[in-house]
Parts: sequence; C-alpha cells; structure tokens
Amino acid sequence: MPITVRIPTPMRSLTGGKDEVSVQGGSVAEVIDALESQHPGVKERLCDEQGVRRYVNLYANEEDIRFLDNLATPLKEGDTLTIVPALAGG
Repeated sequence: MPITVRIPTPMRSLTGGKDEVSVQGGSVAEVIDALESQHPGVKERLCDEQGVRRYVNLYANEEDIRFLDNLATPLKEGDTLTIVPALAGG
C-alpha cells in the first residue's frame, strides 16, 4: 500500500531534497521502517527507545498519531503521513 510521507525541510537532505516520498506500510511503524530502508538516518531523527521523539509530531491524515494508536496507527493506500518537527520560539 503506497503511503505518501511529507518530509519537512530540515530532513530533506536525507531524502535527496524530496518534500514527499511514497513508501509501503500498513501502520505508522511500518512506514517509518520502510522510510528508513530507503533513506537511512530518518528513523533515528523520528524515534528513540520510547517511540516517537517528543520534539517530533506525526500526523496521519491530519490527525496527531499520539491521539490515535501512536506507532500502531493503521494506514491504508492513499493515506498521508506528515512529519512536523516541533519548533522552539518566542
């Protein structure tokens, strides 16, 4: 099932400058693993031993996965996973 992953500007160096990539997967965790296999270094920027890093937000079709099933959130063909790094500011 192809899932579109939207890549934020700070991570585009890992995806050859692409702002979107398509990968296969039935859950957020599977999509992250597929993304890592195609673009090494992505997973360590998104996840740590506890799951999704605190400063990274992941949205499955506009819904924050933290309010769904987190990494187990199911995805289907045509869905979009958006990566949004949290920004500090004032």
